[in-house]
Amino acid sequence: MITRCAWAANDPLLMQYHDEEWGRPVFDDNKLFEMLLLEGAQAGLSWLTVLKKRENYRTAFDGFDAHKIASYDSAKIAQLLLNEGIIRNRLKINSAVTNAQAFLSLQEQYGDFQRYIWSFVNGEPIINHWPTKEDVPVTTKESDRMSKELKKRGFRFVGSTICYSFMQATGMVNDHTIGCANR
Repeated sequence: MITRCAWAANDPLLMQYHDEEWGRPVFDDNKLFEMLLLEGAQAGLSWLTVLKKRENYRTAFDGFDAHKIASYDSAKIAQLLLNEGIIRNRLKINSAVTNAQAFLSLQEQYGDFQRYIWSFVNGEPIINHWPTKEDVPVTTKESDRMSKELKKRGFRFVGSTICYSFMQATGMVNDHTIGCANR
């Protein structure tokens, strides 16, 4: 039996996500954008809820193509609000469009998004050594700074807690607890 972080020990979908993705460094702009939108969609909900809807999100949001999402109009947003396969929250759906526009602006300015976003950890993952899931913080000074800067650049649903979850999901931070096989 594999020892995992406690949050991923009881559900097959969480186990797979934990074992194959969580905490692994991501440098691909499209994947980073996907994770940023999904983390924003999670706000106030469980990550399992989002994971169960992930494939529906990929379809509904054109494979997380930022160029397409940035041009969504009111008709497309209305269509998304009727899609039972995603989280039908108008503010979250509208933020996907706004975030796509801000994402493209950062890509243009920095050459790619990963260069910008990884600068919050100086281009290297932060490796933590937490004994238990209760020891893992929900925000850090890095996530506070990321949140503040992203908001200044027009992003929405990027509070410090969401940013920290994003950092964990994309391997900017390795928060696998001590004893986890994926450490």
